[in-house]
Amino acid sequence: GSIRTEGGEVIIRALGKRFSADEFRTIPVATLADGSEILLEDVADVLDAFEDVDLSARFDERDAVLVNVYRVGNEDTLTLAKLVREYVSQAEQRLPEGVTVSVWNDQSSYLKGRLELLQRNAIVGLGLVLLVLALFLRPSLAFLVALGIPVSFAGGIWLMPQLGVSINMISLFSFILVLGIVVDDAIVTGENVYSRIQKGEHPRIASYKGTHEVGTVVVFGVLTTMMAFTPMLGLSGVSGKIWPNIPWVVIPTLAFSLVQSKFVLPAHLSLLAPHRDEKPTNPIFRLQRSIADGLERFVQKVYKPLLALALKWRYVTWSIFIGVLVIVMGYTVAGHVKFKFFPEVEGDVLTAKFELPQGVPFEVTQQVANRLEAAAWSVGNQLTNNAGEPVVKHVLTSAGTQPFQTGFNPNGPPKATHIGEVTMELTAAAGRSVLAKEVIDAWRDAVGDVPGLVDMNFKAETAGGGNAFDFNLVGPDIERLKDATNWVKTELDKYPGVIDIADSTREGKDELRLVQLTQSGKALGLRLQDVASQVRDAFYGSEAQRLQRGRDEVKVMIRFPQSDRRTLDALETMKIRTRDGAEVPFRQVVEYEFGRGPAVINRTDRQRSIKITADVSGQTNANDVMRSFKPDVLDQVSSKYPGVRFVQEGEQKDQADSVREIGLGFLGALVGMYVLIAIPLRSYWQPLIIMAVIPFGLIGAIGGHILLGLNLSIMSMCGLVALAGVVVNDSLVLVDFVNRHKDGRSTMEAASAAGVRRFRAVILTSLTTFAGLMPMLTETDVQARFLVPMAVSLGFGILFATVITLFLVPSIYLILEDVRNLFSRKNRRSHA
Repeated sequence: GSIRTEGGEVIIRALGKRFSADEFRTIPVATLADGSEILLEDVADVLDAFEDVDLSARFDERDAVLVNVYRVGNEDTLTLAKLVREYVSQAEQRLPEGVTVSVWNDQSSYLKGRLELLQRNAIVGLGLVLLVLALFLRPSLAFLVALGIPVSFAGGIWLMPQLGVSINMISLFSFILVLGIVVDDAIVTGENVYSRIQKGEHPRIASYKGTHEVGTVVVFGVLTTMMAFTPMLGLSGVSGKIWPNIPWVVIPTLAFSLVQSKFVLPAHLSLLAPHRDEKPTNPIFRLQRSIADGLERFVQKVYKPLLALALKWRYVTWSIFIGVLVIVMGYTVAGHVKFKFFPEVEGDVLTAKFELPQGVPFEVTQQVANRLEAAAWSVGNQLTNNAGEPVVKHVLTSAGTQPFQTGFNPNGPPKATHIGEVTMELTAAAGRSVLAKEVIDAWRDAVGDVPGLVDMNFKAETAGGGNAFDFNLVGPDIERLKDATNWVKTELDKYPGVIDIADSTREGKDELRLVQLTQSGKALGLRLQDVASQVRDAFYGSEAQRLQRGRDEVKVMIRFPQSDRRTLDALETMKIRTRDGAEVPFRQVVEYEFGRGPAVINRTDRQRSIKITADVSGQTNANDVMRSFKPDVLDQVSSKYPGVRFVQEGEQKDQADSVREIGLGFLGALVGMYVLIAIPLRSYWQPLIIMAVIPFGLIGAIGGHILLGLNLSIMSMCGLVALAGVVVNDSLVLVDFVNRHKDGRSTMEAASAAGVRRFRAVILTSLTTFAGLMPMLTETDVQARFLVPMAVSLGFGILFATVITLFLVPSIYLILEDVRNLFSRKNRRSHA
């Protein structure tokens, strides 16, 4: 305290605070009549030790301590990882002999490898795009068109920080995705100007007229492509944190490409040399001229007659496309093309988590963890990578905690004496033919049956989704809920390939419950909370004070010795102090009972719920299982167990939510595209021509998946959505040219002339888009697998879209013209 005197304030402070066990031992607790003192060490054991925690960790069969390093704020991941590795190499030199430091679970290595992979693909893709342009256009024109790529990319990168997008795997993939699309508007403009120059117009006049001729449709074509990417902005959950990166990169990049093609490119095109008919002497130019002339001959001798035939038999043409679409969709719906919500990526880290009954001794948990560890090393010695080395690099064994449960979350993983985890790091996936699933199967077999387990599951830490099956059973009656859970698990176990079936029901630890005071306890004036408080002080401890020792805070606890805190006899013989200072045996003053409480109580919609989870092994497809399991089992739960219902969770719920959000977003995008198409065409019915061809893009996209042996996934759907914008872009320009060629011609002649006129531009836009994606389509690196389906949908879809644009769009144009003429004749007859 303090005393305020006339001369000022005086602080009152008592000295004698103790900071170590030796100092605490000399504290007097009583003074006898003869003046001698009884010290604390005379009546208690004073220990300077660590807090009692049942945790253990082993790394490569040696005791270990985990130190987690996290990125904070906007720090660069790769730079931080480099600094950590430099520190580790220096720190190891200063440590005592026998103590080593190893880097474990370095996530930056995956990021670095994927960034290098995408950079390599981007460079190769850019080279292929330039090659395609140079083969079909004058080299100088190809260079000017390709100049829009770095300009557009620079603009997109400049806006990324403002839009909250960082340089990561998804954003880099977005640049690869848009690599071929970004030159579409420049190709349409440049090719139109080039055609005018070939006809003898001066480059300056051709640049002005050619740009103006396609200016409106090019602007709205790019806007429709942007609109096609907007559904990805509306995703929620985990998908909503990942996929919006794509439109936030693609849309600004396309916007800058539009500005470049409307203002910068025409100025450059006006400086081109006039067209000359003499043959070039340069071998490269001669090759380019021969390819360009060959393309022109192909247009006149092959495409033009085929187009005339397709237009003459336009209803047959339409029927053929419809038939192919029905066949492809039927093949897919029949299950021949599987759907996997999120494509799995081969992982390098495998984890086995286990749970024992609550209350088991920690030593039992350690024994189970050691068994899993021994099995991991056994599997590692049996399986080798491509270099003949064991596939297992490191094994981390944890008892009393599960670090990977929360991905080494800074808030801390769960801690309990009955849980544990063993994590295995494999050699790089690119250097081994043994798949992670095969290692898991071998590991599971090596472990065998472990007595007393409540739950154990093996999982590869990959970019795939969560559990294949994850749903809650909900109801008011817990006993009926348990019966329903057992029935559902039994039925689920009948499906081949379904593994790791578990539920969330857990019995808690054994409990000793203080029920009420005895008559003796009441007579002594005790309260139940008095007894509970003294029991807590004895077994958990009473905190006397806290000390600051360097960077550490030290608690001073008073409690029973550890040996007494591990037996029930100590509780039964414990003395309870009454209010007058007397001491009586614990069992004389309180009644108690033994029991077991629930480990956790889960509720959904304010009702008790039990979660059921399961996974699939090998080639088993969760959607195929769910297709029969839901109607045969889940939909029958309510009738078999009244009051019990199921609520979908996990990967199946994420799948349904994402598909619904993509679908709703796509419908909104279609409405937006219709409006954008109607403006330049100045028609309400002509946009229907263009919208009608969108479903046919599925033929190429699904065909690409079949050809490459890939499952459809949410990534495939995102690619299909983007494909719609590209298909619309090409079709819009073609329909506009049909309208322009109708002056003084029949509709069939106008459609034929427009097809011939736009053939080169359509081919170029399709080939450049496909060329930009080709490195990704042929990528064999396992880390790129989850991006490949989107590239397949867009790449193969755009190839087939070429056929759609060149044959189907003119045919539909004539069909709708026939319909209009039919209604016009009927109207004239009715008026007559």
